[in-house]
Amino acid sequence: MINFHPNDQDLARFCAGHAPSALALMISAHVDMCARCQAQCAEIQEQISVEALSHSGPLDEQFSAMMSSITALPVAHAEEGVEQNTMISLDGKSFTLPRALQRYVKDTGNWSHLVGKLWQAPVELGAAGKAHFIYMEKGGRVPEHTHKGKELTLVIDGQFSDGISDYDTGDFTVMDDQHKHMPHSEADDGCLVFSIVDQPLHFTAGITRLLNPFSHLFFK
Repeated sequence: MINFHPNDQDLARFCAGHAPSALALMISAHVDMCARCQAQCAEIQEQISVEALSHSGPLDEQFSAMMSSITALPVAHAEEGVEQNTMISLDGKSFTLPRALQRYVKDTGNWSHLVGKLWQAPVELGAAGKAHFIYMEKGGRVPEHTHKGKELTLVIDGQFSDGISDYDTGDFTVMDDQHKHMPHSEADDGCLVFSIVDQPLHFTAGITRLLNPFSHLFFK
């Protein structure tokens, strides 16, 4: 069950076409998975349309461009004549991606093994920067850390906990320097997340603090 959603302000910015590209991508992918946010977006977009149409005269170019961006964001179009891969795989496991992320399968690098039972694959997003698919096997954990910037995370498959809460498939979270957490998964099939960070992690516990000079190598 999805319990964590974009806040109302970010969802409104997304619907109006004003969200930064990284945030817009993450919200778009979440909306693909979340019936509640799909309905909320439809209501916001209807309100935007009503307010625009209440003014006299035809829609101007700015509103037309805005509406085009709204309708385009949640939909990933395959290149003409090329079958779009809807899944990514790791060690015999395959995961179906939300529509907004399917276009990036071809831009996903090879999986690499991190500490313990953690794996990551980098994703080139173009103007939105770089993201990572992160897979935690059962018992896998990211060392306790906080953030110098923001971390946007969407759970693609499975469950994980981080000492703050428990997260399930479809959950969307935003973490910053006000949060300190240690993501880990005890799910039998592990957990796959899609994550964007705009600054390196800052490790906060034990010997892992020695990794901070090299933290740019982790999920960044």
